[in-house]
Amino acid sequence: MLLLPRLATTLALCTAALLAGCAGVQVSSVLPSDYLSQRRSDILTAGSLSAATLETLRVIGLESKRCNAQPVQCRDAIVGMPGLTDDQRLSALAELWTQTALQAQRAAPGSHGSDEIDAWLEAARHAYAYLFFSSRQPGERIFEDRQTQVRDYYNHAVEQAITGLFQHTQPSHLAALEASGLQWNGWTLRTDLSGIRLPQAGVVPRELIPASSLTFSGLRNLYRRDGIGGELVAVFPVNGPQDGATASGALLSEDAEEPFQEAPYPALSALLRFEGETLTEVLQTRSVQVQMYDPYRIGEVLIAGARVPLAANFTSGYGLWLARSGFSTQALRSLLGLDNGLLRPQIYLMQPYDPGRRVVLMLHGLASSPEAWINVANEVLGDETLRQNYQIWQVYYPTNAPLALNNRAIRDALQQTFAHFDPQGVAKASQQVTVIGHSMGGVLARLLVSSTQGQSWDRLLENYQLQPGQQAALERRMAPLLNFEPLPAITDAIFIAAPHRGTDFANHRIARWAANLITLPFSMLEQVGDVTRALAQLKPRPGKQGLLRIPNSIDNLSDADPFVRLTSHLPLAPQLRYHSIIGDANPALPLADSSDGIVPYASAHLPGAASELVIASGHSVQEHPQAIIEIRRILHEQLQRAGAGAAR
Repeated sequence: MLLLPRLATTLALCTAALLAGCAGVQVSSVLPSDYLSQRRSDILTAGSLSAATLETLRVIGLESKRCNAQPVQCRDAIVGMPGLTDDQRLSALAELWTQTALQAQRAAPGSHGSDEIDAWLEAARHAYAYLFFSSRQPGERIFEDRQTQVRDYYNHAVEQAITGLFQHTQPSHLAALEASGLQWNGWTLRTDLSGIRLPQAGVVPRELIPASSLTFSGLRNLYRRDGIGGELVAVFPVNGPQDGATASGALLSEDAEEPFQEAPYPALSALLRFEGETLTEVLQTRSVQVQMYDPYRIGEVLIAGARVPLAANFTSGYGLWLARSGFSTQALRSLLGLDNGLLRPQIYLMQPYDPGRRVVLMLHGLASSPEAWINVANEVLGDETLRQNYQIWQVYYPTNAPLALNNRAIRDALQQTFAHFDPQGVAKASQQVTVIGHSMGGVLARLLVSSTQGQSWDRLLENYQLQPGQQAALERRMAPLLNFEPLPAITDAIFIAAPHRGTDFANHRIARWAANLITLPFSMLEQVGDVTRALAQLKPRPGKQGLLRIPNSIDNLSDADPFVRLTSHLPLAPQLRYHSIIGDANPALPLADSSDGIVPYASAHLPGAASELVIASGHSVQEHPQAIIEIRRILHEQLQRAGAGAAR
């Protein structure tokens, strides 16, 4: 009889053991990379819901498959289900709305339909509510991965909603947005543009492009600032060939009113502010304010009492401008004097004009364009301190024109630009300019800071037999080109691989062949027509040759050219502080005998320089990392001397 109880007890123990085995937790190892990927991947980075949102769904008994099949019912369940914190509810809804928007975007690429834009607005709203109106402040979640994810949902939704609305409603509706507001699909949208200054008054952008959608080859680094807000690039009409369409005409047409263009592709940062002072009000409102900011001027914003950094992308606008510029083709056309080439200098401001920032003025070399400064400009503005204290202006000029003509034209263009933005000449931008010139641009940069006072030009006319009074008459005609003083705005200069005394390379057969191919456009010939006609009437001295044609830029770069030989001795502005960066293609040679392959050291060297750096490099030394580091060092040194080393 005792056997049955014992058997029952044994069976019970075995059953319990089996049940315990079925319910046990199993463990396995995971690599750190897999762990981090599981914790940090989400709908934006991996195309699937994040671990945090899946956890929230499981807490309330929902499966991700059901949410994919019935997104509306899933979101409604999250909204009404008790047992979730504000952070869990709002962050999950922000990601689910992002998922809905992405699905609509994939279903109809480029259409920016109402359902897609509405989903982006809802994603932005719930992310905005999580970040600024939940029970915890942003500073309390500063080390949480989830806050970074939700910030990304907000930033991406802002970019997509604003660019979608821009294309969906057309730029003609911007006035309505700024004034009484635009009624769209049940939303009321208003814009606040007080944080920006449009580079072209009364002109709306042709495009608004999310900076996050752009990637570049040819740029070493992409410079950004993490923070809140969408990163955008505004595309304005540009003087000249864009998108590779070199047939659109000369970069600066004869009837152009101004020799400058302000920030053709400016960087913008944008916020969507949902009206309301409480979480409930923010979640119920259908009224949104679109705020635009200039990220160069504004580094942080105040939202619901919290001061947070403003997101920014400082590279994409610059990179997009260069990629669409058509400069490489047009620079060659300009050199050869072909149709659709450049006729006069054009000054490009890389950001909206700022009177409180010093100007860095960049001049490229022969057969080149602002593309010569691709990484130099980007790396200078990648430095936060330099970005806060400097603005870059690029000078694009016709490299076929004689040095004297380009010198005069660039001076005129700069003076018109300064007069336009600062008529009284009192701004820091008008008084503290650093000019940087590479190759022929370095020679022009030196002319901008040189004085011809007391200079005799007899040697320019030494090949001619002059009658009494003829030399004085000729000098009067040449005075606009040959008489000049240092531009007072320029206080510092950096000369890079500059042939101050010319180069023998310009005398070589290939260079002479290229010089003979150059044709100066009629408009340029007219500017020096009086001088050339007068010289053509003069009788050359025995054994000398008169003027066969107007000397072009390659002629001027020869070490035997009279103009470059005379101007190489001109005195520089007394207060000018200048530096030299020189390439050395063969470091095994003595420095005095060295060359960068084009310009000899003896021509690039300037006595009295505050610093001189010789780099093992060819002629394009301006793009060498050591040269860029040196330029940044010099600019920092300028700020320290001026007591402005701290960011503004």
